[in-house]
Amino acid sequence: MTVSLSHHLTDKIYIAGHRGMVGSAVWRALEGKGYTNLIGRTSKELDLRNQQAVTDFINTEKPDIVIDAAARVGGILANNEHPYPFLMENLQIQNNLIDASHKAEVQKFIFLGSSCIYPKFAPQPLKEDYLLTDSLEPTNQWYAIAKIAGVKVCEAIRKQYGKDFVSLMPTNLYGPNDNFDLKSSHVLPAMIRKFHEAKLATDNGQQSTVTLWGSGTPMREFLHVDDLAQAVMFAVEHVLPEYLYNVGTGTDVTIKTLAETIQNIVGHKGAIAWDSSKPDGTPRKLMDSSKLRSLGWEPNFDLEMGIKDTYNWFLAHQDDYKTVKF
Repeated sequence: MTVSLSHHLTDKIYIAGHRGMVGSAVWRALEGKGYTNLIGRTSKELDLRNQQAVTDFINTEKPDIVIDAAARVGGILANNEHPYPFLMENLQIQNNLIDASHKAEVQKFIFLGSSCIYPKFAPQPLKEDYLLTDSLEPTNQWYAIAKIAGVKVCEAIRKQYGKDFVSLMPTNLYGPNDNFDLKSSHVLPAMIRKFHEAKLATDNGQQSTVTLWGSGTPMREFLHVDDLAQAVMFAVEHVLPEYLYNVGTGTDVTIKTLAETIQNIVGHKGAIAWDSSKPDGTPRKLMDSSKLRSLGWEPNFDLEMGIKDTYNWFLAHQDDYKTVKF
């Protein structure tokens, strides 16, 4: 299948959430390709939950393309403890951006979501067609429902008005600018931090067993954020024929294998303890990304290379994080 080209390096592109892990990676990718008219606003400069503020901003700036990389995100713990803001704030952010962009005749809108939109026990690998075919994973349903709404709103605009509004659903992301806060981070960055600080404890002659949630048996797929950024750029530069595309590597590993890989890269020599009283989440989440790959996008990072890159970034920024107590 071929896709038509649709871009100019002078296009005005607004990246919502440009300082986050995804937004900053998209900014780097576009800037590196030679795009010269990128715009972003911090949350202090523009509260995306404020409908009037977002409408005024879009009407004033008149971007050609809007990329929605803004969201309230977190892992199982954060979703479980804060269900209301994970649902409501994500709905507010995306609805304001999509509606303002539609009304202002923005040429292209790229909505970014997550693999958690798919049912908990959907067949593997996850295909786009499995959306809304069964119940969600309870621990992150609040975030998932918001993202499903965003996908369907973009689909509705595409169907009713023929506009180039497209949704990209990445698998589990990691990379530079990730969140390493242990109360709100996802599994991979949390492991990097835990193993690193356990390694420091070992160097100081302290006990350094690392305790991890669950059984270690669930399987997960991980995508380096720079690979997602390349997928976003692909969507910027082409008119994609469908409304929804998965973005993943096509391979997954057990959480236990992930832990051992990170432990080896970090250089931690202590034990790993699994706390099976904590939830595992979905047993497996492998995405079928063949639709996007058939159009020409391919990931570049393998998991070990990506973890090394992320760990190096963490080492350069570790002063931003307080030390874990073992």
